[in-house]
Amino acid sequence: MKEKRGLVVLAMTLFLGGLVLFAQTPDQKLAERQRVRENIHRLRLLRLTEALDLSEEQAAKVYPVASRLEKGKAGILKAIDGEMEDLRDLLEEKSPDEAQLSVGIAKVKELRQSLQDKDREFENLLEQNLSPVQRAKYVVFSAEFYRHVAAGLKRAREQTRARQRS
Repeated sequence: MKEKRGLVVLAMTLFLGGLVLFAQTPDQKLAERQRVRENIHRLRLLRLTEALDLSEEQAAKVYPVASRLEKGKAGILKAIDGEMEDLRDLLEEKSPDEAQLSVGIAKVKELRQSLQDKDREFENLLEQNLSPVQRAKYVVFSAEFYRHVAAGLKRAREQTRARQRS
């Protein structure tokens, strides 16, 4: 029952976030996407605490690092968005500069590697602070959580598109 309630709350948050994004300027949309991302992160930490049955001591070690890493990941994702926009602009040119394209590709790859490094750092923290049972629960939790988020986002996008067509 708790899982269904959490999924409903997540789906509604994502849906409402999608509606708000639809009615905003590009700058407002970016800020709103960031807010939705932060809300998903908070929900993830709360659900993680429940799913892994973290002690207060474990939560005190995990939360600050998770928040720091999430902020770092948000900055990296923003940089990736900028690089991707630059690549799109270059590709729209009649004769794109291949050297600039190569530089842009390298930057995106480097930034993606940085994201993976942040994820690895978090998983190392968990490995140092969790029991094997909790680590196994984390693997299952993580896959299910992101699957539910993706499904909720997909539903929200479909509902937004349906409203746009109406």
